[in-house]
Parts: sequence; C-alpha cells; structure tokens
Amino acid sequence: MTQTRLTTDRRGFLGLAAGGVAAASAGISLMLPQSAKAAAKVIIKYDWLMSNGQIGDIMAVQNGYFKEAGLDVEFSPGGPNSATVPPVVSGQATLGQFSESTQLVAARASGVPVKIIACGFRTGPYALASLPKAPVRSAADMIGKKIGIQPTARVVIDAIIAQNKLDASKITIVNVGFDKAPLERGEVDAIGGWVTNTQSLSVLGPDRIDLLVSDMGLPSYANVFFATDEAIEKNADVLAKFIGAVSKGWAWTKANPQEAVKKAVNAYPDMSLEWEMKTIDLIMKLSFDANTAKNGWGTFDPQSIEKQIAMFDALKQYETGRPKLADVYTTKILEMTESVRPKI
Repeated sequence: MTQTRLTTDRRGFLGLAAGGVAAASAGISLMLPQSAKAAAKVIIKYDWLMSNGQIGDIMAVQNGYFKEAGLDVEFSPGGPNSATVPPVVSGQATLGQFSESTQLVAARASGVPVKIIACGFRTGPYALASLPKAPVRSAADMIGKKIGIQPTARVVIDAIIAQNKLDASKITIVNVGFDKAPLERGEVDAIGGWVTNTQSLSVLGPDRIDLLVSDMGLPSYANVFFATDEAIEKNADVLAKFIGAVSKGWAWTKANPQEAVKKAVNAYPDMSLEWEMKTIDLIMKLSFDANTAKNGWGTFDPQSIEKQIAMFDALKQYETGRPKLADVYTTKILEMTESVRPKI
C-alpha cells in the first residue's frame, strides 16, 4: 500500500490546511478596542462555506450574543481553494475552524503553532452509506465488498482497516467523486461522504444505512475551533468571550431548532430551507450527547485525540514525527467558560 501524506480537502475528511506555512510566524494581532466601550473586533476563518455546521455560530450573531460579550465578530467563510491556517497564523484572523480534528493534528505535526480550543461536533460527520441489499453496518461488513471513497479519504479507510484488524485484500477500494450515483447504480456497495449532506444522500432513498467513522473505531471531532499558541497565551479573554457567546448560540439552536434554521437561511439564502429543516435534528445529535450534558458544549476528550494521533502515526502519516498530545490542544478556554457553556 502506498502511503499518502495528509492533504488539504475539507470534503475528504483529512487535511493539513497549512498551505505551506509551517515556518511562518505564530504572531497574532487581535484587533482590540481602543476604548473600554468599543467592541473587540474578532475575525473567524472557516474552512468551508457557511452551512448547517455553523448554525449555532450564526445564532450568536442573530441573537446578539457576541454584542453582549463586547465583540464585533466577522465570519470569513472558506471554500474549495481557501486555506484556513495562514490567516490565523498571520493575525489576519483571530481564530479558525477546521472541519475535522485530524486537520489540526496534521498542521501541528508540520510545525504550525496552533491548538484546539473547543469542538462543536462530538464526532466527525464522515460516514459510509450503504443500502439494505448489501448493508455495511460495521467495519467487518466491508469484507468482500466494494467501498467507494474520495482519494483523500483513503487513509481513513486504511486506519479503520488497521484498527479493526481486517484483511485489506478482501476489501475493494474504488475511487469516486462526491455524488452518490455509483452506489445508486450498484457500482459500489458503500460510499463515503458527509452524513450532513442530506440532499445529495436523498437519492439513495429512505432505507439508506449510515455508518459513521467513529462507529468503526476511528475517533474524531468536527467543527474544531483553534487559535495560535500566542493568542491562547496573550488573548485568552477574547477567545473565551467568543466561545462563550457561540455556546449560547448553540444552546438557543438546541431549544429552537426550526426557528434557528429559518434565521440561518434568512441570513444565508444559499442554504435551502427545505433541506436544512430535514437536517437540523442530525446536527443537534452531532453537537450534543451525554458528555456535553456533563461537561458542556464544546468539550472534548484529549485521550480520544491521542488515540487518533497514534492510529495515523502507525500509518506513517507524520513525515517529521508525531506531535505531542500537549501541543495539540488546550482546555484553558473551556475552563474559562465553564460557567457559561450550556450543559445539554
């Protein structure tokens, strides 16, 4: 098997997203208020377009939570050719958000001084979709089947195969794009993609079976908020105000899901009201669970991240060596917002 280094691709689950900035300065210059009454300017760089994964963030704007916290927040959406790390490292953005925690780990392994400060989704939304005629309900069910994945997600399947001690020679991997036609036509038995893309998945019918990578033994967090080491050290108060306000936005969304969808679509008309209404319950399941009920929204387990690092290290994905767990995350911001973040 030929190993490929983690590469940038939001839709493919893994990505370095560092854009060759491993040697860049970690300096960050937050736009702070000139007077006690002025709001602090905060820019957050996302690695994709505004979508249902940011609905709580959008509610923090719509409901005035950022303003209440003394922040003037600007969303900077990404896209297919948008790099997330450089604006954060250079100080053009205050903080950023990765689609997957694996992206942050890969960036840190390449020398970029950034850390996880909070995680919006309890698990990554990447999943294998299959149909009842050839169901894939567990990792072991991949044996003897054709699995369609995007090339950038190959390392994900390799990690799952290794974790579950499966015989790779008995699994056929087929490179596919992002549409679900190959599964619909029977060219593959299962196909990878984000389970939150409900509109594209709808062609498979109501009996579709979704199997998240976390249910196959690959731990992952999604909608990962991150900042530079220097920002965490020198501007933790601003980061804490942001995370606290965002958590309120997610709490309001949890309590008012349909109203939140209407507000989000009104703010971002490219979003489909019909499909977002069909997706919001899933978004809430990805955002809240027993752990958030205990420790609050945005929390994460460092040991799950350590397991993730070890799995990809075993596949030789870190060219300069695996990063230390302590360099990948900080709980400082979560601790500062413990009394604010909702326990739902």
